[in-house]
Amino acid sequence: MTDTERTLTLAVSDLNRLLSAHDGDMALLYLHALRAGGFDAESAATTLCRTLQEVEAAAEKLRRMGLLPGAQPEPARILPPADELPSYTSADLVRFSQEDPQLQGIFAEAENIYGRKLSSPEMSKLAGIYKHLGMSGETVALLLHYCSERAAERRPGSVPSPLSVEKEAFDWARREILTHEQAEDYIRFRREQREKTAQVKETLNIRGRELSKTEREYVERWLEMGFGPEAVAIAYDRTLVKIGRLHWSYMNKIIESWHAKKLHSPAEIESGDGRRAASGDRGPATEADYNFDSKL
Repeated sequence: MTDTERTLTLAVSDLNRLLSAHDGDMALLYLHALRAGGFDAESAATTLCRTLQEVEAAAEKLRRMGLLPGAQPEPARILPPADELPSYTSADLVRFSQEDPQLQGIFAEAENIYGRKLSSPEMSKLAGIYKHLGMSGETVALLLHYCSERAAERRPGSVPSPLSVEKEAFDWARREILTHEQAEDYIRFRREQREKTAQVKETLNIRGRELSKTEREYVERWLEMGFGPEAVAIAYDRTLVKIGRLHWSYMNKIIESWHAKKLHSPAEIESGDGRRAASGDRGPATEADYNFDSKL
């Protein structure tokens, strides 16, 4: 069979992920590597009329999505700290922008959010997020809007700092949020979590101040474990009965004990960890039941 008669197979799931990235260079490189049976940067650059840097950038995006044909799956890599994004010169940024409409769109979206022209360092950070972290242009645009929304929540009328955008970008990269669909799902999830966090805060009678970092970590962990505000309210009530005040460590012990018993909804908690009936009634769980350290 000649090379022109050879049939290549493309999985629909891979095709869908590739299309969701909205990146022409990625798609071309994927097809080139699929036809060649592996990735060769110099051959791809020649065939696709791209620079080696552009080919390597597209290859890195495909690797991170597990879509580079012929490549062995790579172990999860530790991303460099947020202050180690590549730094580009003004000439680099002009060339990148001229060659890549997606990057042009990212710069335009950022200028719309900030209401002004971007500085070269700001453009360099955005280019680094796009090219180094392997996100699609639409994903970076969603990242910018998400950061803008969060900044406005903290202080109405404010815009996100370049550093906050960079930190959030690295967090998304570590979570493997690379496509538009993944970003939308994550943003939806975070909005729901913030709404539930606000409900928990109300349940705990915390008003007139924001949760501290440690308090927020407690609440977010409880939500991630599958406990809603109603379940947290039960733990709070039991804490007040035993301790007489809000005690985060004690509440956490209660909630962890429920999680270990796979009790998450209020009905499950009351059924599996409520008051014992009749003569077997022990009342609410004791400090010993939760291995409570009174020093905490």
